[in-house]
Amino acid sequence: MIALTRSVDLTIDRAHRRVILGSSLGTLFEWYDFFLYGSLATTISKQFFAGVNETTGFIFALLTFAAGFAVRPLGAVIFGSLGDRVGRKKTFLATIVLMGSATALVGLLPTYAMAGVAAPIALVGLRMLQGLALGGEYGGAAIYVAEHAPANRCGLYTSWIQTTATLGLLLSLLVILLCRAALGSAFESWGWRIPFLVSVALLGLSIYIRLQLAESPVFEAMVAEGTRSEAPLLESFSRWHNLRLILLALFGATAGMTVIFYCSQFYALFFLTQVLKVDAQPANLLVAGALAIGAPCYLVFGALSDRVGRKKVVVLGCVLAAATYFAIFHGITHFANPALESASQHAPVTVLADTRGCSFQFDPLGQKRFAHSCDIAKSALARAGVPYLIQAEAPGTVATVRVRGARDALIRSFEAERMSSGEFTRASATFAAVLGTALRQAGYPSRADPARINYPMVLLLLVLLVVYVTIAYSPVAAWLVELFPPRIRYTAMSVPYHLGVGWIGGLLPTFAFSIVAITGDIYSGLWYPVLVALSSALVGALFLPDVRRSARQQEVVDASAPGAS
Repeated sequence: MIALTRSVDLTIDRAHRRVILGSSLGTLFEWYDFFLYGSLATTISKQFFAGVNETTGFIFALLTFAAGFAVRPLGAVIFGSLGDRVGRKKTFLATIVLMGSATALVGLLPTYAMAGVAAPIALVGLRMLQGLALGGEYGGAAIYVAEHAPANRCGLYTSWIQTTATLGLLLSLLVILLCRAALGSAFESWGWRIPFLVSVALLGLSIYIRLQLAESPVFEAMVAEGTRSEAPLLESFSRWHNLRLILLALFGATAGMTVIFYCSQFYALFFLTQVLKVDAQPANLLVAGALAIGAPCYLVFGALSDRVGRKKVVVLGCVLAAATYFAIFHGITHFANPALESASQHAPVTVLADTRGCSFQFDPLGQKRFAHSCDIAKSALARAGVPYLIQAEAPGTVATVRVRGARDALIRSFEAERMSSGEFTRASATFAAVLGTALRQAGYPSRADPARINYPMVLLLLVLLVVYVTIAYSPVAAWLVELFPPRIRYTAMSVPYHLGVGWIGGLLPTFAFSIVAITGDIYSGLWYPVLVALSSALVGALFLPDVRRSARQQEVVDASAPGAS
């Protein structure tokens, strides 16, 4: 890495620093706002989804997290069209006001205990407003920087925009850690609101910074020449050449990059806390440390893409991640919760059941009772954080949990269709107690033992995951900007980016944990990012071009550069 850093030029001339700083800081604060929810998913599930069981509550919290991503393509369409018609600066001023306001309101929402089902509904609504805002933010900031950058420095300059997502996540983690340390147990009851309310101050600073910026020189040139598109949406999607590039950019660049981003950062954090049962504070510190160490690599690989091309760097990141994810997450388990790894190897757990009665246990309204013996057994194991296999038995068989070890244990579940609510609660508690005793005797821990966590090795593996993000993500902004002509650039690059980030990547934590809940295999969720990354690398390598800015566009940038005569 040191040799690679020395081989690329990371310097930025003074004239362009203000452009990069102004765009990047505003985008960083928007990512901070957006990622607060993901960083607090466990706490949010307790505050807003208290009417459901723990597993369903967490999955529903992740779906609410994903709701912000689901509407991002719509934000890309709305604000992308505005950006191509009225300007880059005005558009990303509007998006930051919308984002900051929605985030601050999350900090004022009533909880489920206060308002019932109205609380999660309001939360979902605010998450969707955040998603709309971010759908227009990224494209504006990336284009604004790219349209000021020299052609041979576009990768380096726009890589500053790429760092903002990771730095926004890092900032959210640091603010949460400080609040937890200062408030102790009060953080879970009301202190979680403070990080959201802090966004009011960040909003004011962001607006001030962006008001100081001038419009993009490329957009000003289009206005002067009368070459702006009057219908950027129609031009982007009705002409096959443009539509083909949009589809290729989605499946050959942004899809792979985005699953690597969310798997390496968010899913890794959820894996530590939800699967490996590492306490929230050390898990957040480990992830924050990895983000801080790995973030400078964005600049390294952005600059490298100026020399060797965008495509080679992005494809390399996708292939490396897909080839090593399983090994890395096995390693994280080994170093973060060795007791769980040892127990799962020496005392494997199997659910023997009539699999026709096994449900996908997701009930967002908390009104359904999963009464089949298979569901009861799987739910108890999921709450205990224990991996398991499922063995099909004869129809009508009451599920049994088999815990192998020095003394094999067979714990019979129960059918609860005809039980009253009170009887079901008592029977579930008895079953969980008997199962818990058998699991403890087999060596399964209820929490990761802090004294046995190998912090340096866990940190090293998390840093490696972040480096994969920097490889796959750093060149994407420059690549997307260069793929599309200026007159439709805001629209054409924002849509595939936010389709990838919003739908393919944003749903990754939900899909991955759902796969784990269904299969009982704590690593099975990794198949989603691995397969997407591989397919994206293949499409990108075969069909997407590496392009550079046209001579005319470069003349406009050079003439408008700060300090140009």
